[in-house]
Amino acid sequence: MVDLQQLRFPIGKYERPIELPLDDHARGALIRDIERAPAGLRAAVKGLSDAELDTPYRPGGWTIRQVVHHVPDSHMNGYTRMRLAVTEENPTIKPYREAQWAELADVRTVPIDVSLALLDALHIRWTAFLLGLSAADFRRTFLHPDLGVLPLDVAIGIYAWHGKHHTAHITNALT
Repeated sequence: MVDLQQLRFPIGKYERPIELPLDDHARGALIRDIERAPAGLRAAVKGLSDAELDTPYRPGGWTIRQVVHHVPDSHMNGYTRMRLAVTEENPTIKPYREAQWAELADVRTVPIDVSLALLDALHIRWTAFLLGLSAADFRRTFLHPDLGVLPLDVAIGIYAWHGKHHTAHITNALT
């Protein structure tokens, strides 16, 4: 019998750190995960056929193609949220409807290489931004209407997890 929870969360659910702020070592590891996410996603889809890209990663789930386009959509939002947090006082961010974005025409028609290139460029900027922040900057926050107040130390953990989470969706779907 297929374990749908395992298929939905192949690396487990994100776990918020108990001890905040993060120390330099923990924070550095998360930033390296963010930096490496594009390469991991690119490796996971290397050589896939259109039929494989149109395979759902789990019953009732998105196709691999949708996942590939979703990651830069999500990470662009994450990058912007963090920049807002550093330049404004606890800004309220706007969530987006991920499932509806995954159904838009560009997801069906634009080659995944475009989203992979976007992710590469975005993560170069994002990593440079994060490496330029002070320890105090990582305590700055934004307000997510559904998740509450999030310090950047938590947000980087969410996005480090997110990249690995979706890469695992793809690699697990094809094994």
